[in-house]
Amino acid sequence: MTEELSGSIAWGGGLIAIALAATFARQAGLIDGDTVTRIVMTATGLMVAWYGNRMTKTFAPSDLARGVTRVGGWSMALSGLIYAGLWAFASFEVALWLGCGAILAGIAVTVGYCLSLRSKAETA
Repeated sequence: MTEELSGSIAWGGGLIAIALAATFARQAGLIDGDTVTRIVMTATGLMVAWYGNRMTKTFAPSDLARGVTRVGGWSMALSGLIYAGLWAFASFEVALWLGCGAILAGIAVTVGYCLSLRSKAETA
């Protein structure tokens, strides 16, 4: 099993375990439903940040591909950390709107960089 696949399986299993543990804690009366949501969404943001960090370390066959993985990895890592931080500390409405906006901004940065490379290649 490759390192990438085992890491992905670990994150998937970890998120399920976190959600189940938080649900059981809620049913036991230790935490409320809002805390369960915050725990799971924060863990999801950390997962996005982890994948962004992994992106920068993957093999890319050319300089342009390395640039795309570097920009995409950094933008997703930062947007995942912002998402996790918002779900951990901000109000629900702020976390929802700004958190989703941070993820969309990370995707937009990556797509914008790819489109700028494409336009530079077409003009050259």
